[in-house]
Amino acid sequence: MTLPPGATIRRWLPALAALAVLPGLSGCLSLLTSKRKLPVPVAPPVIQTVTADQLVERLNQRWDAFQSMTASVDIVASRLKEQQGEATDYPSFRANILLRKPEMLRILGKAPLVQTVMFDLGSNGEQFRLSVPPKGKAYIGNSREKGTSKHWYENLRPGFLFRAFVVRGITSDEFYTVIAETLTEEDAAKRHLLARPEYVLSVMRRGSRQHGLIPLRVVRIDRVTLLPTEQDLYDDQGNLQTQVIYGPYQDFDGTEYPSTLLLKRPEEDYQLTVTVERVTVNPPLTDEQFHVNFPEGVTPIKLR
Repeated sequence: MTLPPGATIRRWLPALAALAVLPGLSGCLSLLTSKRKLPVPVAPPVIQTVTADQLVERLNQRWDAFQSMTASVDIVASRLKEQQGEATDYPSFRANILLRKPEMLRILGKAPLVQTVMFDLGSNGEQFRLSVPPKGKAYIGNSREKGTSKHWYENLRPGFLFRAFVVRGITSDEFYTVIAETLTEEDAAKRHLLARPEYVLSVMRRGSRQHGLIPLRVVRIDRVTLLPTEQDLYDDQGNLQTQVIYGPYQDFDGTEYPSTLLLKRPEEDYQLTVTVERVTVNPPLTDEQFHVNFPEGVTPIKLR
């Protein structure tokens, strides 16, 4: 080793000592090194690959084939206080649901055990009528407006309910992007990780500014079945309004439909857990079936 000009052996002794120790140190480190196996997510045996246009075409085909639907469900409503870490679950109740394009909806909720009517909500797509016989009250309002009541049932609006129960197609004036990603989740029963490949479809519309786009919804689509698993719905200002998680799909007389739906309303602090018992697709439904009659002598309150 050649020392720099003017350097002394004394100044370089620490460096020389460190070099001498390195061979022995590396041997010690090799003795301390250990290997461990990391959990490898189990991927589905078959994953479908489609283009963005093909994915949208498939979604539009399902939407075009849909005209109407009836369903029998069980619903559990929960009042959420996330900041306090609290949730209040109300008793489950039975409900009959009617849907018809473009956005007509009716939900008849019945009290558990006695099966008396808890509420009756109907909409022609623009205006809704809500009757709550146990309280002797009736309400009217705009189907698409957001509720502001402290009572969760008074905030039920047909507009977001319709869009939650049926995933709409994409219109010609909407824009979309598609990305592919893989989520990893734990299978607690089998104690291993699962890889869940999916497509994320983001749907937007043009805002007031020429180059601005406002989000309308985000739909997560499973790459095994190419069916929606989640949907986020936004209001006209681009704020998240509704989150929907679709459970495992079931064959209802030849129609694939989720066996469960979890509807979350973050701004209104409540959620609905829907268990689907029966579904009939495209039955003939008349306008009269979506009209809610108010009890005699009850004056409806206009909800905002």
